[in-house]
Amino acid sequence: MPKILKNYRFFCAVAVLAGTIIGAGTFGLPFVMAQAGFGLGLFYLIILTGVVILIHLSYGEVVLRTEQPHRLVGYAEKYLGRGAKIFATVVALFEYYGSLLAYIILGGEFLRIILNRFFGGSETVWVLVFFALGMLAVFFGLKFISGSELIMTLIFIGTMALLVIKGWPLINAGNFSGFNGSNWLLPYGVMLFALAGSVAVPEMRQILRGQEKKLKMAIFSGTVISAVFYLIFVWAVVGISGANTSEEAILGLVPHLGVWVIQVGAIFGLLAVYTSFIVVGHSLKNIYRDDYHLSEWLAFFLTCVIPLAAYLAGIKSFIFVIGFVGAIMSGLDGILTMAIYLKAKKNGDRRPEYILSGAKSLGLFLIFIFTLGIVVNLFSFLSSK
Repeated sequence: MPKILKNYRFFCAVAVLAGTIIGAGTFGLPFVMAQAGFGLGLFYLIILTGVVILIHLSYGEVVLRTEQPHRLVGYAEKYLGRGAKIFATVVALFEYYGSLLAYIILGGEFLRIILNRFFGGSETVWVLVFFALGMLAVFFGLKFISGSELIMTLIFIGTMALLVIKGWPLINAGNFSGFNGSNWLLPYGVMLFALAGSVAVPEMRQILRGQEKKLKMAIFSGTVISAVFYLIFVWAVVGISGANTSEEAILGLVPHLGVWVIQVGAIFGLLAVYTSFIVVGHSLKNIYRDDYHLSEWLAFFLTCVIPLAAYLAGIKSFIFVIGFVGAIMSGLDGILTMAIYLKAKKNGDRRPEYILSGAKSLGLFLIFIFTLGIVVNLFSFLSSK
């Protein structure tokens, strides 16, 4: 028991990172892996998990090298200057807005799955209902939701595990074969979106204050646990529904698992997406209000109008949104993180509890990977128009 208590904060830090990573992106992974081929998707998952671990660890070293706590925007200003702060703010805003758009698309679909047979209504109607409920909570500042996010994530993981157990006997090994060369790039952005969790790293340091030597292992463990959960979930969904895997992963399971099982999955998926929407929306509103000193009403208006306008303008594909945000914005985030990391190596104001070896080679390699990913995906997005 004393050993468990001694490691309590370590487990909390791991849980915070895993809870941050595992979210809406979970539901996009089965579709892209089914479309590209499970083998290729597995290759992406292994490689990108390694890349994201390195990004998280690099950011962790930046956090440990800096006496005063910041977020990415603050680290950008400290180590790269005011221009980098503006760039980091723009990237963060695009990530926030892209995430909110993805949440309303997915949340509306879950609402439709749960309530459509009772009330009817189009996809757009349910998206608007979800959006209205989410923005109502953001406006009134239901901060208790963020405190329950970890609990909600654990319940969400448990529910997805029940779906896996229920569907285990229905898995068809033939669904794991095949390769679609035309969709070879599809998993990249979606997986980066699903695996990203850097925002939790500064909080992990606070949790481990006095035990910062454990941060490296906590980062590694939280990222790997999330990737393993993704693999099990994707393996089950693709193994059951195969080529019929739907964009949100749930509807494609109806013919195999029955409506009531899917209803349960949709309900807890809805709650997970709803809490994430409130947390991100509340954080974005606070950026406008606290960092840019806008009024409460104007901050709220800017937070809600852009994702809704984007949806009404026709951006309604969940996979497209998280793929774009993951490939482009998470890629820019990764490049910025590595640039900060290389500067912090020279100009940090404290000695970190762990140091990654081969810093320059590591930084340049990851910058090259993310730059290549951005260029290739931008070309792909433009070519598909």
